[in-house]
Amino acid sequence: MTSVVALDPARLRDASQKALAGGALTPGEALLLYRGLDQPSLGLLANDVRLRLHPPHQDGKVRVTYIVDRNVNPTNVCVTDCGFCAFYRRPDDQDAYVLSREAIYQKVEELLAQGGIQLLLQGGHHPYLKTDWFAALFRDLKARYPQVWIHGMSPPEITHLAKLEKRPVRDVLVDLKAAGLDSIPGGGAEILVERVRKVIAPKKATTDQWLEVMRQWALLGGRGTATMMFGHVETDAERIEHLQRVRELQDETGVFTAFIPWTYQPDHTPLGTQLLAERGGQKATVAEYLRTLSLARLYLQNVPHVQSSFVTQGMKTCQVGLSMGADDFGSAMLEENVVSSAGCTHPTSIPEIERHIKDAGFVPQRRNMLYQPVETPPTDRFGRPLGQAKAVVSKVEA
Repeated sequence: MTSVVALDPARLRDASQKALAGGALTPGEALLLYRGLDQPSLGLLANDVRLRLHPPHQDGKVRVTYIVDRNVNPTNVCVTDCGFCAFYRRPDDQDAYVLSREAIYQKVEELLAQGGIQLLLQGGHHPYLKTDWFAALFRDLKARYPQVWIHGMSPPEITHLAKLEKRPVRDVLVDLKAAGLDSIPGGGAEILVERVRKVIAPKKATTDQWLEVMRQWALLGGRGTATMMFGHVETDAERIEHLQRVRELQDETGVFTAFIPWTYQPDHTPLGTQLLAERGGQKATVAEYLRTLSLARLYLQNVPHVQSSFVTQGMKTCQVGLSMGADDFGSAMLEENVVSSAGCTHPTSIPEIERHIKDAGFVPQRRNMLYQPVETPPTDRFGRPLGQAKAVVSKVEA
């Protein structure tokens, strides 16, 4: 766990001014700010950077974006056995599944009824489903719902397909892109440090493999997001090493539209609180989440957007994050299964998202994955699109 320590005020001032001016912080400077500034000072510094990157509009108001999408997990079968995951099942488990086309179509229909525009398609590392299965799914979805953006297949899933089929990652990506894959989510990054990955996910894609998927996707003209799951066995310095890896690849490719940090949830996971032993068994606190969020905004100034997600911390913390470096409220989803499998749920609705953004002093703006504004459909007094079927929105993407 992190505590604020007494450090040289002159060094803190110099590092703060460098961040404000848009300079690329060194790992040492980032650690200095993270450990040396009190919570309000670090948050205000990150907010100043956020306002420089995304200043008020001509009307003087500051926008906060969000997207309406749905998380669809085509399968929960996975053979990587990650110690932090409560969602996956082994192939022979009684509750293992592969969704039928009709089940997926029904989920898309419900998404469209709510005015949603994007599918987040992620699943496990299934030992038998190959690229052609996913490509056929994407083609079917695009034929039926050409207006829906497919944000799917995290880098470890792509690496898994490449290994399964014994062919290059680029070839897998070419096939999926041709079938309709629009962008790649940053899931599976966890902490991009090999010491950490060998503890929490030794069978999953390595740091270099995760980065290579995003590099090859960028070479094909694609965009994606970057994530970080923190608050387990990693050190403060390793969090910064993760940010450094993201920043370097962004300098090289410009592939990332946003960075999304969230905290480890131990309940119902295989290793549970064992991963918290070095932290005295304690989950990451709200303060630790907000400090890490602010540090991400300071360190990743080449990544346009930072998301404050309420999936692990709740609406109020997410709301505070909007004044501590974040400019995006995440995704209003009709479904989320991975984090909720660990017992972490914060139900909400689209009107509630907009209300929290407004109550924090900002103007809500719907967006697409590329952060382009999307017109908000007219709604009834319950926040449902007029003339559309009722749909209940539950959680948010991380």
